[in-house]
Amino acid sequence: MRGAAKNSLPAGDEDDLKTNTRGFSYTAKAIKHPSMLANSYSVQKQHTLVKNKKWSTKLPKPELRNRASVANELQRLRDEDMPSPKRTGSPSGIAYSNMKNKDSEIVFGVSPCYLALAHGRRALHGLYVKESRVQQRPEVREIYRLAESLGVTVQQASRRALDGLCGGRVHQGMCLEASPLGYVADNERIAQCTPGQSLWLVLEGIQDPMNMGALLRTAYFLGVDRVVASLHNSCPLSPVVSKASAGAMEALPVYGSDDLPDLLKTQIAGGWQVIGTVGTATKAIHVPVLPCSEFHWSQPTILALGSEGTGLSAEVLALCGCLLTIPPGGEPTLGMDSLNVSVAAGILLHSLVSSKRMKR
Repeated sequence: MRGAAKNSLPAGDEDDLKTNTRGFSYTAKAIKHPSMLANSYSVQKQHTLVKNKKWSTKLPKPELRNRASVANELQRLRDEDMPSPKRTGSPSGIAYSNMKNKDSEIVFGVSPCYLALAHGRRALHGLYVKESRVQQRPEVREIYRLAESLGVTVQQASRRALDGLCGGRVHQGMCLEASPLGYVADNERIAQCTPGQSLWLVLEGIQDPMNMGALLRTAYFLGVDRVVASLHNSCPLSPVVSKASAGAMEALPVYGSDDLPDLLKTQIAGGWQVIGTVGTATKAIHVPVLPCSEFHWSQPTILALGSEGTGLSAEVLALCGCLLTIPPGGEPTLGMDSLNVSVAAGILLHSLVSSKRMKR
């Protein structure tokens, strides 16, 4: 009988218990013992009924021990993945000595680092790899071996250190210290066409590095022979561009021109045609406007794309022999009547390449 009295509550206390647990998922009638009460509520809202029938916010000792055990386990896992950095004077916490070149930058991501090593267009100063990545992924082990064969110092680093090197961006466990990679700014060299070239991509005023990277990736994938960008109003070829291009920036030289209209005039005189782009709602166009699917390849072609906001300048538009458009599949609405420049480039370049193949 004494044990039964401990497992039951007087009617008045049961009502009090129901009142105090109104926000919980269980009612007092379903709870026969304080231990069941402790198992029913979340840790944040847990209460226990003490002997004097008053409420206490203290957690039971077993629960405290469980929480401490979980916290210790999480701390152990965190320390394994991101050990405390050594104090070496470096903001990233890596104990290295090569990061002394003030003109170097950090290339990040597996593909950009691999292609930067493979193509050798940069001066390479050091490769930093998350330790677990070296052992887990075959492609990373290949990069590791390539760096060592080139005499590039390879150091293992924590995730926190790599985050510090690349400003918290997605590095995939790999960063490469290297010299900057800029535009090939030589007007005479740009105009010199390699025999067999027939498709160029000209970019005017692309300021978003993510768009620039996506454009370079598309151009590389679809076999564009040369990419030329305007120098005065385009974003620099930064590590962000390289990452967005999946490393295509490391393999594909990007030329920079300070006078696109003059370059286009030179190419037109050499037998090339310049094709621009236009939205479906544009009127008063002085040249033919064709859906991209109706374009027929006839001669070496330059596809010119303008900035995200204003499009092509009047000077470049005046040199276009025709303008291509991408017809929408449905009724366009305000704000949804055009495509991102990198998406449009993929569609247009694929259309041009397909037409070129059919011409053969």
